[in-house]
Amino acid sequence: MSESLFERHRVELTAFCYRMLGSGFEAEDAVQETLMRAWRAYDRFDPDKGSARTWLYAIATNVCFDLLRGAQRRAGAMELAASARPGDPLGAPLPEQYWVHPVPTDRVLAGDPAELVVQRESVRLAFIAALQLLPARQRAVLVLREVLHWRAAEVAALLKTSVASVNSALQRARATLAEHRDAEPRGFRAGSLDADDQVLLDRYVKAFERHDVETMTALLADDVVMSMPPFAWWLRGKADVRTVLLTPDSPCEGDRLVPTSANGLPAFGQYRDGKPFALLLLEPDGGRIGATTSYLEASRLFRLFGLPTSLATRRSA
Repeated sequence: MSESLFERHRVELTAFCYRMLGSGFEAEDAVQETLMRAWRAYDRFDPDKGSARTWLYAIATNVCFDLLRGAQRRAGAMELAASARPGDPLGAPLPEQYWVHPVPTDRVLAGDPAELVVQRESVRLAFIAALQLLPARQRAVLVLREVLHWRAAEVAALLKTSVASVNSALQRARATLAEHRDAEPRGFRAGSLDADDQVLLDRYVKAFERHDVETMTALLADDVVMSMPPFAWWLRGKADVRTVLLTPDSPCEGDRLVPTSANGLPAFGQYRDGKPFALLLLEPDGGRIGATTSYLEASRLFRLFGLPTSLATRRSA
């Protein structure tokens, strides 16, 4: 097997590891380890026992199991704390390993456009956070069966277990996710921006850079969720978000937004005084912005997303 044959599976393996691990950084490391193990063990690969793709998934699954053993469960802000009220302190930032982190869209999505609709839904931040509620083996079973559509017998062979055990694990995983409403798809299909969505985003970005709070607020859904990792503090509701945006210590006037894409969603590198400040993810929902997630302390994320490390500051008029 040539190195190019390994590489052709990199995107789907990264998507699989991301769903398992909840971190774009860890997913990249896991795939690199998977390909290294495959290269070293290639002389033991037997094509009569299965395809190279299946073999690589088996290695990737074991790499993820190794990384998850004893690891802190990653989560979003809504899994870590109750919603805050305007004026509540942010609290102390939580360590990086507590958080589900975003991933560049092009690292995890590629292929047939018809298949990408389902694949995009399966890398949404809320779905990734919900997956982290599952034990590692249930997580693998659900992703392989529900997202990648492997047969139960194929999953059983990969995990070296029985079909009955796979079906039982899938049933338990489904029950857990059914209790986690934020994993349910919203009206917006991640990555499927239509013309109205693009107009919405353009208006929001312009208002954001002007710190035009009234326009920003008008573009938010009534039940909008705002969160700011690494703080567990988060808000729900347009009125509370407006109140916070109007406080003197939360100005974004003069900040610049550079577009990118994360988890199949529109995202932006936010620069303050020309320096990386946050990675902002926006989720359109029914003609409004349904969720905003600002990953602060974003220098490392900017490198992952290929965003500039600095921008020229605007001159005063």
